[in-house]
Amino acid sequence: MKKYLSLLFIVPAIWSCTFAQEAVQKKYAGKITEELAKKHLTILASPEFEGRGTGQAGGRKAAEYVAQQFEEFGLTKPVNGSYFQPVSLVKSVYAVKDFSIGGKSYNYGKDFYVQGENTLQNYSADELIFIGYGIQDEHYNDLSGLDVTGKVVVFINEGEPKDAAGNSLISGTAKESDWTRSRLKRLQELMKKEPKLIIATSAQVAQNITRVSGRLNSGRVGLKKSDNPTMNNGVPMVIATEDMVNGILEAKNTNLAHVKKTISETKKPNSFAINTTLRAEMGNNQEDLDDPNVLGLLEGSDLKDEIVVIGGHWDHDGILPDGTIFPGADDNGTGTVAVIDLARAFAAAKKDGKGPRRSILFIAYAAEEKGLLGSNYYVENPIFPLDNTVACINIDMIGRIDDKHLEGNHNYVHVIGTNKLSSELNPLVEKANEEYTGMELDGMYNDPNDPMRLYYRSDHYNFAKKGIPALFFFSGLHPHYHTPEDTVDKIDFPMMVKREHLIFHTTWDIVNRDNRLVVDIPEDGGTR
Repeated sequence: MKKYLSLLFIVPAIWSCTFAQEAVQKKYAGKITEELAKKHLTILASPEFEGRGTGQAGGRKAAEYVAQQFEEFGLTKPVNGSYFQPVSLVKSVYAVKDFSIGGKSYNYGKDFYVQGENTLQNYSADELIFIGYGIQDEHYNDLSGLDVTGKVVVFINEGEPKDAAGNSLISGTAKESDWTRSRLKRLQELMKKEPKLIIATSAQVAQNITRVSGRLNSGRVGLKKSDNPTMNNGVPMVIATEDMVNGILEAKNTNLAHVKKTISETKKPNSFAINTTLRAEMGNNQEDLDDPNVLGLLEGSDLKDEIVVIGGHWDHDGILPDGTIFPGADDNGTGTVAVIDLARAFAAAKKDGKGPRRSILFIAYAAEEKGLLGSNYYVENPIFPLDNTVACINIDMIGRIDDKHLEGNHNYVHVIGTNKLSSELNPLVEKANEEYTGMELDGMYNDPNDPMRLYYRSDHYNFAKKGIPALFFFSGLHPHYHTPEDTVDKIDFPMMVKREHLIFHTTWDIVNRDNRLVVDIPEDGGTR
């Protein structure tokens, strides 16, 4: 009887403790509000911040803004007394100072663009070699009998020769050969011939130039001493419009349509030399950048040496030379605001004596849009030992309703990574959702066969590669992704904040549980 009487006292005590704990969590989750989320996002996605571009003034403003919030919350400056961890970057911009053929000048970004890694240098030639489709096959060879070593070559970089019936001269059937199905085969084989410069054309080039011309001066950014240690002085590939190549072919009184017709009718290559001059000066200019990761530490209590990372990237596509701004309200203004909101909530809990057992490192990453560079830099140059980093929570785009859910349930979130590295991830997210938020947890992107491969395409993956269990919270893709129309007015703030609450409760469990998350699922070695 005494045993049963004891149980009668114990069970209510457990219930009371559980309810009290839930009340504490709800109290601090309540610090995350629509009003504050909208305030911060309106600032970060405003014209003043110019799209938060890497290496741009707006990006620096964004990093400083996040640091100001961390300081207001009383977070520790963990980088030698600073919130900023400079990320060593190098920006490579391809410049064309001059480009003319036959005395006629052509405009970079209008008539052509260039794919190349060469340093700035001069190119000259008194002869160009037109090589048809640029195909070298035993059944059909545009380069048969031609020596293009050290020469400027011009070719059609699409399709393949066909007869009047529409059959390929290579496969002998209506089925296209590998020369068409492979995007790189003809270029790779042509490179083996060591030409000086390549001019390639296709029907899509004019449209592509319209799409990318504003970005040509933005350049490519990589980690210094890693992605871009030196220029390799490879063969530049000039991607030219059909109009530009037809202008070149005028010297032989022909054009692309006539060349294709001749090949089709004769079933033979139609390659020839063009006696004309080429003069060009072009190549890469490099500039060092040091856009920072922004780090703020909330120290834990009895398990303070163990670190849980909560992060999201602050950068977006910035402003183009023509003044076009990519506000990046959802991508990733929402994730940046969530990092701020969560920092405020956990800092308030600590101030009231309810702080986390484990330490939380809040990170706003630099240069995610350039290839996950900020998070990559952090894991290779960690401020705290990665062996003591027990989990990574990544927040990237949580403010919209995606195409999948637009006509259906809006009360959802994609949680990516629940089936990776740790078998404890999925149960703890489901528990937090069941007890506090009640959303649809969409796991579509956890499917190993998912073509988007999103688990490998955001900042958490750099931590996962180091064996650190990681979760990625995401609301999905939408038509305004990476366009100037990704604006604050399209954000669903009630759902954004509800998703933040789930992240808060999930993190609360991770930072306060007795044991760190187990790592019991092998990394699958996927790629972006």
